[in-house]
Amino acid sequence: MSDAIHEFTLDPLIWKPYVKPVDLAEATAEQLDAMKVTPSNTKVSDYVLVLAQEAEMLAERTPLFNDIMYSEGGLSRGGREIGALAASFVNKCIYCASVHANRYIQLEKKPDVIEEIYEKGLDADLPDFEQALFNFGVDLTEHPDHVGVYQFYHLREIGLDDLEILDLIHAVAIFGWANRLMHTLGEPHRKA
Repeated sequence: MSDAIHEFTLDPLIWKPYVKPVDLAEATAEQLDAMKVTPSNTKVSDYVLVLAQEAEMLAERTPLFNDIMYSEGGLSRGGREIGALAASFVNKCIYCASVHANRYIQLEKKPDVIEEIYEKGLDADLPDFEQALFNFGVDLTEHPDHVGVYQFYHLREIGLDDLEILDLIHAVAIFGWANRLMHTLGEPHRKA
């Protein structure tokens, strides 16, 4: 029986792959370049080592991911984390939810927001700003074909401009993709 985690948690988790990750000591130059590591760098996650099996894809994914989640300007980092958390909750990606919930708490110093989401899930009752971001992330993940004027109106009502809305869309979308990869390539476990 697997010791995988099957419920949302704020506990630090590890992700264990179902497929063999690239062995860093045996990685090709193309794989090392895609991971942006040198042979002395040993702090590469198993997830990245699995993705490195397709070095060309990883070389495209990493700069895109970094730009979406860490670029200057636009939506706050905390806002992007709420979008990623919403996607992860809908997709039931326990590993990603834990990471983004903890990052949000670290960035925004609002553990009550995360506690409400973890207690009530998709029915969480949040402050207006966080509620609008969370609802948009949920809607975009569950029913992207139904997102339109109504959702954008609410985002503009809380003060988001077009760039901030685009940042939110990107954060939700990249985690819709990442959640599905993580589900099919491995599973979350408690740190030993």
